[in-house]
Parts: sequence; C-alpha cells; structure tokens
Amino acid sequence: MFLIQNRDIVIVGLQQWYTPIGSNCKNIALQFARHNRVLYVNSPLDRRTILQQRQDKEVAYHLQVVKGQAPGVVPIADNFWNLYPNRVLESANWIPFTPVFSLFNRINNRRFAKSIQEAITQLGFKDVLLFNDNDIFRGFYLKELLQPDRYIYYSRDYLVAMDYWKRHGRALEPRHIAKADVAVANSLYLTDMLLQYNPDSHYVGQGCDLSLFNPDKQYERPADLPPANQPIIGYVGALTAMRLDTEILMEISRQRPDWQIVLVGPEDDVFRASALHQQANVHFLGRKELSELPGYLQYFDVCINPQLLNEITVGNYPLKIDEYLAMGKPTVATDTKTMQLFRDHVYLAAGPADYVPLIEKALQDKSDDAMGARIAFARSHTWENSVSEIYKAILGSKRK
Repeated sequence: MFLIQNRDIVIVGLQQWYTPIGSNCKNIALQFARHNRVLYVNSPLDRRTILQQRQDKEVAYHLQVVKGQAPGVVPIADNFWNLYPNRVLESANWIPFTPVFSLFNRINNRRFAKSIQEAITQLGFKDVLLFNDNDIFRGFYLKELLQPDRYIYYSRDYLVAMDYWKRHGRALEPRHIAKADVAVANSLYLTDMLLQYNPDSHYVGQGCDLSLFNPDKQYERPADLPPANQPIIGYVGALTAMRLDTEILMEISRQRPDWQIVLVGPEDDVFRASALHQQANVHFLGRKELSELPGYLQYFDVCINPQLLNEITVGNYPLKIDEYLAMGKPTVATDTKTMQLFRDHVYLAAGPADYVPLIEKALQDKSDDAMGARIAFARSHTWENSVSEIYKAILGSKRK
C-alpha cells in the first residue's frame, strides 16, 4: 500500500460537502484526512444559484459567508475543514463562444482562487497538493493561480458528453488535463482518454463502501416483491433512458414471461411512459432507501445492468455491479472496456440478444466457490485501495 502523510491537501470539485448523497470526491477526502490535513472546498455560489435557490438552508448560510456574517472555514473533524468560498461567480456557461467564455471563466477562477488562498493562509497550509474532482471550468486556472506543489486532475465521468459541459468542455478539458502534474481516473476508458493529453495518467480503480451489503445476514423478504415461485431478475438503480436500454428489458420480458423482472429505483419520464408498464412480468418498485437495497438483492436470482452504450455510459464505472457481487449474486451486464475488469465474475453481453441466454446460464450458477469469489472480488474494491493508487500516482509524478 502507498501512503502520503502529514501533507496539506486542498480538494475542489463538483459536489458540495453538505450534499446528503455520497460521492467519490467525499470518500476520497475522508481517506486523505486519515493521514493529512484536508480542506474540502464547496463549489462557489454563482448568480443563477443565488437567484433560484436562495431559500435552501445551505445556500442561505453560504450567502451569509459571502456577506461576512458567518465563518467560511468550518471544521468537519480533526485536521479536516470545509470551505464555503466567500466570492460569487458569474453564470457564464450560456455564452456561445469559447474564447469569450474563457475571459469570464478566468475572472471566475481568480475570485475562486482568492477565497481558497485566504483559507490556505488561515489554516497555515504549506506545499499544497491540489486535487480537482473533474471540475473542468472552475478549476481551469487554479494551478497557475494557487501554485500548488502538485496539481492532480481526477476524471470519474465523461462530462463532455453532457449538454452543460459539451459546448466549452470539448475544447477546454483536453487543455486542462494536459497541464495537470498528474491525472487519474476511476475507469479504464477514462484513463485512455487522459493518456491522449497527459502521459502521466493512471488508472486508480473505484472505491466502494460495501459495509451495508452483507451476504451472511438474513434479510426479511420485501413485501412488494413478486411471489417466489418464479425466477426474479433484478436491477437496482436510477431508471433513466439516457443510461439504460428499455428494449433489452422488453425483450427479456417477452421472451421469458415466466421470469419476473424487478426494477428498484426512481424512473425518468421515458421509463414512466414506457410500454414496460404494460408487461405483466415487469415490476416497478420505485425508490428505496440505501439500507433497504441488500434486502432486495438477497432475493434476486440474477442481477442485471442493461446499459446503453453511448458517450455518457461507455466510460463509467458501474458501482451497482460491486453491490450485486458483494451479495454474491450472479450478474449479467453490458460489456464495456471497464466491465472487462469484471469478466471473471460477471456474464458480459456483447449485444441485446445475449441477455436471455446469459441469464439462463446465470440462473444455473449456484456454486459456493463462484459466489465466494464474487464476494471477495467486490470487497477488494475499497476506498483505501483506490486512494493508495492515487498516492502512488502522485509520488511517481515528475511533472511540475
């Protein structure tokens, strides 16, 4: 295991610390803070957020910080602080021309950097490691403005496939990656993307908190599951047409009416209007609390991830696969570059036609050895291991 300790680390990114859901960035920050001093920086307010969300209690507190009426540096734990930046940024992403956008973005970066530098000075941080969680725009000039000892760019999503990032991100992200001292990614696809622009790029894996997913515990059978006399083919996660192939689900339903397809998670408009709702063997159970999910997974016979292949999904790391495997479940998923990491433990579908025959194979996969191997593989994907790889990449970096 690689370890960096007794350093000062500043983290910027796309997620506020106070956001209730977890994130890669928050989990990485917690690992960093085990052996280092860490400042986790919330996204600065911009004009649009103030206009639209000023009633939100966290935005209201952030506004107090901007007005000098509340402290911007808030302790989280020993040697771990959260910063509410005290300067407001301009909402500039609507500008159609990247050179003009970049002028406003430089102004925004300067304001952001001043807030961060004030906190660095207040805390007495020295020789900072600056870790950027995929914030293409607000972090674009921070290396030049803050002059950290090392600047690390972390890629965990192919953002430029998404509308908000597409207009300016396609031009700016390659330049941003290129000037990082070291670049790291949580998927093989994204690592290959980073390597196009920065030779000091590394795959660092994905950490998972699987403490809730205990296959040795006996969970009460959820009352909304279909009867247990037919195989249950299950999916857990958001049901979004941008990421999931409804036609795969429809084909499974039509070809095998004796299988019960259970979908646990919130639906987007496309799924709510889908003909899947007219299929007698498809069951939409809605959003569940995270603590409830192991109880559903335990009663699935096979888990699936019928992912679409597009710019948004092709590079992602599907955390749900680790959750499935942590419960020992045979799993069928769409094949991608990142899913090749799972090839010894997951049935990989090259196309929609592969799903039914692979599910049939998975239904026969009841070996205790195979189940144990799935569980052990999932449990190897810890945040400690992933952050060790980040440390290894930083320690090996020679760029400055």
